[in-house]
Amino acid sequence: MAVVAWLLGIGTVWGATNALIKRGALIAEAKKQKAQAGSKHKASSSKKTLPTFVWSILQEWIQLLCVWEYSLPFLLNLSMSVLFVIKLGDSPITLAVPVTNATTFAVTAIAGAALGEKMRGLETVIGVSLIIAGVTLCISPPLQLFL
Repeated sequence: MAVVAWLLGIGTVWGATNALIKRGALIAEAKKQKAQAGSKHKASSSKKTLPTFVWSILQEWIQLLCVWEYSLPFLLNLSMSVLFVIKLGDSPITLAVPVTNATTFAVTAIAGAALGEKMRGLETVIGVSLIIAGVTLCISPPLQLFL
């Protein structure tokens, strides 16, 4: 049962950090747009070579990781991925995957709503309720109907 608590915790952190990562990416994009608007130099539309293309992608990643609103939740999310792999050795995969994924989906919806994302109210509540019911079924002991 302790493994289930770990799996629920990992799913909860994943869900919360997913919403925070999305918010951080929006903040980073806004900063990028502001910097581009302030810059008079526009990028040329000429063909890029492969090294230039790779370098531009690397620069984008570095700029994104310099935004703490993105990088801190991202690092916490990755840390939970490492912990998940460790805990996978202690639990059956048929339990670990549904519990963590369902918890992640539910917490992402709840955290997103808490951060001000627009959600469909009734559909979100029904979906989260069904997820909670499914996780409950996964972690509940089997019923002994026939003795």
